[in-house]
Amino acid sequence: MESKNKGLLAYILVCILWGSTYIAIRIGVRSFPPFLFGGIRFLVAGSLILLYGHIKKLKFPNDKKDYIKISIAGLLMLGLSNSLILIAEMRINSSTAALLVAITPIFMAIIELFIPGGSRISLFGWMGMLIGFAGVGVLSLGGEGFDTDIAGIMLVILAALAWACGSIHSKRTVVGGSIIIHIGVQMLAGGMAQTIMGIITGELSRLHPEFTGILALIYLVIFGSLIGYTSYIYLISVWPISKAGTYAYINPIVAMILGWLILKEPVTLRMIVSTVLVLAGVVIVQKSKVVQKKAEEVICQ
Repeated sequence: MESKNKGLLAYILVCILWGSTYIAIRIGVRSFPPFLFGGIRFLVAGSLILLYGHIKKLKFPNDKKDYIKISIAGLLMLGLSNSLILIAEMRINSSTAALLVAITPIFMAIIELFIPGGSRISLFGWMGMLIGFAGVGVLSLGGEGFDTDIAGIMLVILAALAWACGSIHSKRTVVGGSIIIHIGVQMLAGGMAQTIMGIITGELSRLHPEFTGILALIYLVIFGSLIGYTSYIYLISVWPISKAGTYAYINPIVAMILGWLILKEPVTLRMIVSTVLVLAGVVIVQKSKVVQKKAEEVICQ
């Protein structure tokens, strides 16, 4: 019961905190170049977590190969996925990107079908995921409509796939050391990847942060990374991956509500319909049964 309650708390934190990061990122990239903004965020957060682990004498992995395995998840989720979305949003609008990112839990469920020892979500659960995806579509496709830039669309789909693969890899990889240390290593790996990308693309010459941008960066380090990402890694360790992934449906709704409260953005009937569909879909997925497949061996040992 204690693990179940902690999992629910982690899920709520991921839904709310990652929904709030939309506004912080929007403010931050006004004065920070995008790749360095993300790179600095994860390098700082990862360093703080590892420092905490050192002070608390948490167990670090003994095998160097474990660090490589842990870093793969960070590179996929924080390095590759985030970078692909940044590049894609130079070509397509954010509403289209939000819709496409919401395909992540569907990718997770599909990948799990083909993995030894993976979990199968029921038909009832698949219906819930599709309803939730439709709700995000109602929210995203109003107004400007769907982009036709094929390259931008493909980049976001690849980003969703990379995040799904990284999440499953993180959940299923068996390595030594504390999970807190794993999180710190993942952040450093992703942060280094984004920082290198920023340097290669010449962002150093455009690094002139303003006070509001620095505040946004601090918010993202604390709430988006230290609390939000840590909650997510814990969540996928105790929940079936397909159920944990439904946070991607709720994030746009949280962003919409915060936009209304903080930025005084209007709330329309379309937004209300979207919210009802998303919440209905999430409830259905959470109530559905997940069957763990039997397997003689488990990958990612």
